[in-house]
Amino acid sequence: MHAPLLVSNLCQRNVVTAQDSITVKDAAELMRRHHVGSVVITHGTLNRPVGILTDRDIAIVAVARDFDPITLPIAQVMSTQLHTIAATQPAISALKLMRKHGVRRLPVTGEFDELVGIISLDDLLNAYGAELTLFAQAMRREREVEQRVRV
Repeated sequence: MHAPLLVSNLCQRNVVTAQDSITVKDAAELMRRHHVGSVVITHGTLNRPVGILTDRDIAIVAVARDFDPITLPIAQVMSTQLHTIAATQPAISALKLMRKHGVRRLPVTGEFDELVGIISLDDLLNAYGAELTLFAQAMRREREVEQRVRV
């Protein structure tokens, strides 16, 4: 039987992080520099995630409400109701959590609740899309074999 896909095998390990003391402008610059759509906010030296700031948060909360991103601390904009997932969990659990909470990204935590990665809806789509391709290939192969046998 096929082993389940695990979050640890699909998540991105290089997570852009910041402390909650930086400004929205600084966070946006981090996102631009690293070509990502979110920054995980950590607290202290334990590298534990305490929040997340997404490009959508910046657009909907900071810019649309006419706040000054140069002086606005991310602590006033970031999502603090953070949903995380353990690296040891099956990937399908990440998808279920995303659906339940209406999020596209989940910080991935290790044994001591430390940040070890981030998994996005895109990561899951790529993985499950590859598996669906295997189904399509199997069906196509079956037709090829069947056509040879009938001829």
